[in-house]
Amino acid sequence: MKKRTHLRTAALVVAGIVLALLGILAYVHTPASEVGSATLRTIHLKGESVRISVADTDALRQLGLGGRAGLAPDEGMLFVFPRDGKYAFWMKDMRFSIDILWLSAPSTSSGQATVVYIAQNISPDTYPKDFVSTAPARYVLELPAGYAASHSIKVGDIVQL
Repeated sequence: MKKRTHLRTAALVVAGIVLALLGILAYVHTPASEVGSATLRTIHLKGESVRISVADTDALRQLGLGGRAGLAPDEGMLFVFPRDGKYAFWMKDMRFSIDILWLSAPSTSSGQATVVYIAQNISPDTYPKDFVSTAPARYVLELPAGYAASHSIKVGDIVQL
């Protein structure tokens, strides 16, 4: 009888571990737009709407887009920092190339940030190289590779947050 109880307990533990791993794998392979409605917003960049996931905690910023399969053409991730700084980004666990835009803190009344630096077509092959703005930024916006060029994004452009 004791042996059966131990076997049942072990089977339940293994089943729990398998379910947890399946949940993690489902999250990693879920497009940003399906991660959770509470973290989704729309911003405007040069007249275009971009659906973004917001990474505003240390855990979300650390995870970033790592492990995801890709982004839709109008999708990105906005990293929100508590203060201006020169924030470095790398391509750890990335599976696709991206454009990275560093943005200033928004003006208090308009909610508009300014592009202060751009790194384009950053490939996962660049890991472990860091990419960092030459100017302090409050936000970092990751977009599909080629977005900045195809929309003529340049330093000084306004982003409506």
